[in-house]
Amino acid sequence: MLRPIRTLAAAAAALALVSACNSAAKGTSSPSGTSAGAGAGAARGVSAGSIKVGGIVSMTSASGYSKKDTDLGAKARYLRANAEGGVNGRTIDYTGAQDDGQDPARNLAAARKLVQQDKVFAVSPMSSVTFSGADFLEQQKVPTFGWGTTPAFCGPKYIYGFNGCLVPTPGGTLNQTWPEGIGQVLGGAKGKSVAVIANDSDAGKFGVRTFSQGFASAGFTVSYAKASVPGTAVPSDWSAYVKEILSANGGKAPDAVVSVMQTPNNIGLFTALKRAGYQGLLSDPTDYDPGLLAKDATRQALDGVYVLLQFAPFESPDARMAQFKADIKAASGGREVPLNMHMLTGYMSADLFVSIAKKAGRELTAESFQAAAQSFSDTGTLVGDRAEPQGQKNSFGCGALVQLKNGAYEVSVPFKCYEPIPFK
Repeated sequence: MLRPIRTLAAAAAALALVSACNSAAKGTSSPSGTSAGAGAGAARGVSAGSIKVGGIVSMTSASGYSKKDTDLGAKARYLRANAEGGVNGRTIDYTGAQDDGQDPARNLAAARKLVQQDKVFAVSPMSSVTFSGADFLEQQKVPTFGWGTTPAFCGPKYIYGFNGCLVPTPGGTLNQTWPEGIGQVLGGAKGKSVAVIANDSDAGKFGVRTFSQGFASAGFTVSYAKASVPGTAVPSDWSAYVKEILSANGGKAPDAVVSVMQTPNNIGLFTALKRAGYQGLLSDPTDYDPGLLAKDATRQALDGVYVLLQFAPFESPDARMAQFKADIKAASGGREVPLNMHMLTGYMSADLFVSIAKKAGRELTAESFQAAAQSFSDTGTLVGDRAEPQGQKNSFGCGALVQLKNGAYEVSVPFKCYEPIPFK
């Protein structure tokens, strides 16, 4: 676990995390998790000088997939917030992220620990395809921020996706970045077919449902749409899936295959498709990670794949991207580290929390935070324009496509905001 971030004396000192022994620097801790200097009616995790925040991240998983760098991204954003004077005079006391092992029981246990033992005010980031702790955090009025790829980010009052709700209920909207971007690469969607495949999980089923509707709305024929791949272990034999996909388009292969799965599954599926002679477009939403290029087998398996991004690419010349890179370097002790999408997931989760907390003012409670969120909006962020509470029902509608080509990522479709469509 990362060491907590404590009150920083000056901006120069903000690049280092100080020891945990300063946690009660302002007064004596009360049973509610506040300090004597926080004032009457102060919220859990809020003291006179700090706001305690924790995270839940799948650092490990049965498949070997890890989102551990989500923790680094959050740490980087909180360090900068503290260097700039904190949030309305309070520094962010980030306790680091709990590892849920991508296991439902551990996710709920992590949520309970953060609230009942660590006494956090907020959970940010929350990054896992398993979010069984959502109901508990909502009941406890804990502002929670993460990547809105599960239904829990769509509807609850206290839970926010950093780029909105990506798996909405009827009445919400769908982000069209993926269908529109692939349509551009293929020279138009008219007459083109697509296969959508996902894990047999709640997130996978929602992914198939939403993306199938999005591709159809963009003009594609959805010739295959199944959440049939086991969610607990990577298949050793992909032949059955490949056979179905290659004959899905009226006995022919579809023009594009999009995988709503994580890296280990994508490597297996894409390798099997290539070996079977598939020449169409391959795409997924998870494999934007320079670390994947270190291994020849991984690089070859993902070569040519188009990756969906729901944030500005690292290759972007945007000043905010330059700030992100500088913040990651500072949080890494001044070292240059390979960037990946998990870092940005943590960073933007933390950024949305900080932005709303600033708007809430000095008298910070769960209620004042929610009141601030009800009229929150900003523009030009790394995920586009943001607005709450609209983001609890709709996505923010922006994204890009990059392609892994000759051992490097290239921007194929620049970051752009697309008009969302109604979800039925």
